[in-house]
Amino acid sequence: MSEVLDFDKQNGLIAAIVQDANTRRVLMIGYMNREAFDKTLATGHVTFFSRSRQKLWTKGESSGHFLVLKSIATDCDADALLIQAEPIGPGVCHAGYESCFYRTLENGRWQESEEKVYDPDAVYGVKQ
Repeated sequence: MSEVLDFDKQNGLIAAIVQDANTRRVLMIGYMNREAFDKTLATGHVTFFSRSRQKLWTKGESSGHFLVLKSIATDCDADALLIQAEPIGPGVCHAGYESCFYRTLENGRWQESEEKVYDPDAVYGVKQ
């Protein structure tokens, strides 16, 4: 399945844009290596490669806010993915928001454009 994807272009990683399968809202972006891609297909839970920790992580493994895979598409260069997923839980963002894209640029300043949907301290046990 992954033979069409170009993992070599960006040092073994491809960008994975995650969109809510129902609302089409962009929820987050992560990166996948071949192993994360294969694990996503095998488990049905979206899995990424953490660049900072240098290991696989399945979204929701610590929060319970999983992303259930619905479909995957690739772009014309086969170096990026668009993942349609069903989010489980109130939000995807580790900061407590529905989407990681909760800030908008207004008059040259970044403003929070929505309210938090859960308390990240209660979910993760640490200040975010």
